[in-house]
Amino acid sequence: MAVPEIFNTIEKTGLSTWLRETPSVFGYYFILLFHAIGMSFVVGGNAVVDLRILGVASALPIKPLKRLFPIMWAGFWLNLVSGIFLVIAYPTKEFTNIDFYCKLAFVTLGMITLSRLDHRVFDDASLSEEAMVEKGKTLAKWSLLFWILAVTAGRMLSETAIFQTYGHPWGG
Repeated sequence: MAVPEIFNTIEKTGLSTWLRETPSVFGYYFILLFHAIGMSFVVGGNAVVDLRILGVASALPIKPLKRLFPIMWAGFWLNLVSGIFLVIAYPTKEFTNIDFYCKLAFVTLGMITLSRLDHRVFDDASLSEEAMVEKGKTLAKWSLLFWILAVTAGRMLSETAIFQTYGHPWGG
């Protein structure tokens, strides 16, 4: 597999090298921690909304769950920023791995579904709880599937990598 030279160029930058090699607590694993926190906000919030729409904890009113959407969006933005730093640290590892592209596709589908759920189910204050459930059931099912697949693909990134850094095969 021919690896584009641009990945090597990125890996040689001061930021990329520092993220990978620093003994500082604020390096790669610190960024990874924030990525996990962002994921808990976006995926956890989605799971709460989706499961409630699908009938779990049916005594819990749906309308107040609208307040979770800003938290989910904050989690997404935190993941976007931390994810960029994680990619800067190991661009060859990420961009040569099909799981990376699967993860991005499922995150995109999850965020589109989140947005549609917000607009179709939660933006119309005149909807009853039953109407909200009916309008949101299919979206909630897809949302859960997309987030399960996104988290799975993200977790598999470290297990399916072909290269660690430019010119260095994983495990080599």
